[in-house]
Amino acid sequence: MIGVALGVAGAFGVTRVIASLLYNVTPGDPIRFIGVARLLTAIAFVASYLPARRASNVDPIVAPGND
Repeated sequence: MIGVALGVAGAFGVTRVIASLLYNVTPGDPIRFIGVARLLTAIAFVASYLPARRASNVDPIVAPGND
């Protein structure tokens, strides 16, 4: 969540630089910022949850690398 907060703050800072490149979106559109933050948070959750779930099914005694 700290990364999301820092990313949103950084994005607000960069909007002035890229304002001329935006089409049909205001530079500080809160709906877009919230949507993108939620999407990226969901992607990060799935990207960390699936490997953790898979790793939790492995018996530590028989896991490779325990020499």
